[in-house]
Amino acid sequence: MSRIKKVFDDKRSKVLNVYCTAGYPQFNSTLDVMKALQENGADIIELGMPYSDPLADGPVIQQSSSIAIANGMTIANLFEQLTDFRKVISIPVILMGYMNPILQYGFEKFCADAAAVGIDGLILPDLPEFEFEAEYGAMIKKYNLDFIFLVTPETSDERIKQLDSLSTGFLYAVSSSSTTGSDKTNASPVAYLKKLKSLLLKNPVLVGFGIKDKASYEAVCQHADGGIIGSAYIKALENSTDVNASTKSFLSSIVG
Repeated sequence: MSRIKKVFDDKRSKVLNVYCTAGYPQFNSTLDVMKALQENGADIIELGMPYSDPLADGPVIQQSSSIAIANGMTIANLFEQLTDFRKVISIPVILMGYMNPILQYGFEKFCADAAAVGIDGLILPDLPEFEFEAEYGAMIKKYNLDFIFLVTPETSDERIKQLDSLSTGFLYAVSSSSTTGSDKTNASPVAYLKKLKSLLLKNPVLVGFGIKDKASYEAVCQHADGGIIGSAYIKALENSTDVNASTKSFLSSIVG
């Protein structure tokens, strides 16, 4: 059983996935942030690989990516930092990023290196379904990595079912057609989430975009298997001099 599946089997509800940017706030912060997340209530870590043109991300995560790139973070450096991370991190870790830098690195090499260090799955918002089925999905499966597709309120029922059939681990339900951290995001799209539940999908559903506090997290957990928090956590780290203390304070406000 994969680590991701085990989380959902063990916890069954209110699964909390927290996004952080590799190499932020400092180049060597990555593992400290991951340990702080594990110790203070995160069930899954979504580790963002910084990229100069992150289409799905709002200004907060874009800025964290820019800082991480300026700090010197690359995919190669990230894998070096993650070499022994499984000695201290037991919860699932998913890499989130974009195709361009991965293709430059080499897609199969990327999958092999991710699997070798102990990564559990991938979220690649700009990998189209067709290309996943035609080429990349087989490589991802070869290295026993889960792959999580995103769906939005505008995604048709037929396509939701198709993406659910291709996803493993969970399905990422974007709360609205917006970017991460957007004030326009409706963090409690009840009708949309009820529709997803009615489709009897094979994967658990986690809801992301616009979830920033206990109220918005609790609201989506009423209609889905859990929530994903990103921009609000990045903001909490922005001027932090103590990653663990900032993480503890932030997560206690969500799940405490």
